[in-house]
Amino acid sequence: MSLSGLFLISFLAVHLTANLMLIFDDSGELFNRVVHFMGTNPIIKIMEPVLAIGFLFHIFLATILTLRNQTTRTVKYKVEKRGHTSSWASRNMYVLGTIVIVFLLLHLANFWYKFKFGELPAVNYDGVEMENAYGLVSGLFSIWWYDVIYIIGALALGYHISHGFWSSFQTIGWSNEHWRFKIFTPLAYAYAILIAVGFSIIPLFFLMLK
Repeated sequence: MSLSGLFLISFLAVHLTANLMLIFDDSGELFNRVVHFMGTNPIIKIMEPVLAIGFLFHIFLATILTLRNQTTRTVKYKVEKRGHTSSWASRNMYVLGTIVIVFLLLHLANFWYKFKFGELPAVNYDGVEMENAYGLVSGLFSIWWYDVIYIIGALALGYHISHGFWSSFQTIGWSNEHWRFKIFTPLAYAYAILIAVGFSIIPLFFLMLK
């Protein structure tokens, strides 16, 4: 569970970097070139099924662990002021994960599927013909309610990471009380904020262009 989570967390950094090309060049050329590179690079093609397996494996394990935790004790513990002993994110990881899954399915249907199997208008840069991925993305991000859904998904993803990041290192034995509170927890919150804000500013950027 921890290793698959860390694998997916590392993927998010790559994905966010590529997506930020949307706001660094409003002509769309930079983003189109990045998408074309990722769509034609053999290493990326190999990593796509590995990434899909990683997602499915993580979701499967999360479901198993959640069901096991719920059935282990039929009578719940009486705990007062739970916020003093655990974070809201840690107590709602599966709920947050479910929101992320819905967000992911919507994302795949509107972007990945159309990139892979749709017929997008072509553009030409320096004699190289490629699909106008920027046109598809900018069009979707011009719809305000889609932007709201996207931002909610990004915030849920950030909350999910805020606990999953440091707890992954603790689970695999790379953490202790000192490392957790001095290094991994602050790093987890910083990375979670980066991911949540990074993905959220993209739809906000297109909303401001309207």
